[in-house]
Amino acid sequence: MNGADDGDLAGLFRTSLGGDEKAYGEFLKEAAALVRVWARRRAAHSGLDPEDIVQETLLAVHVKRHTWRNDGPVKPWLYAIARHKLVDALRRRGRHARVGLGEVEEELASEEAETARDWEIGRALEVLTPGQRSVVTAISVEGRTIAEAARSLHMNETAVRVALHRGLAAIAKRFGRE
Repeated sequence: MNGADDGDLAGLFRTSLGGDEKAYGEFLKEAAALVRVWARRRAAHSGLDPEDIVQETLLAVHVKRHTWRNDGPVKPWLYAIARHKLVDALRRRGRHARVGLGEVEEELASEEAETARDWEIGRALEVLTPGQRSVVTAISVEGRTIAEAARSLHMNETAVRVALHRGLAAIAKRFGRE
């Protein structure tokens, strides 16, 4: 978009939602340029291809275009979708990362530090209700996604998000980080 403001981009998108294919093509071109710059900065050291983030974002924009409030700005909506696509890609990549033994040698030698960390985590989890504890453990300790935690705990995703938020807030309050 090279300096154009959100109003111009929103105008293009609004027109495209009204059925103007040329405006939609221009919107996608401008959106791709914005997301490309954003993704290059954020994926630089992650080993991800920024172009994958751009393509996934544009696909999601197309599928979810009906969710945009046509009286609001479009860039925050666009960047939120891009951020979610980046996080999804990082999660997918993180589950399958291969690490050589030499790279983790120091961590293996510091077993005492790990034991202390486990003790601190246990202490933090003590302040939670059983439901909050299981959600915080599943997501923050075990690294599950909201959807995975919801399935394994037989809860809906909204309930998992609420329990996670309340659990983390209780931990922050208990340890003076409100």
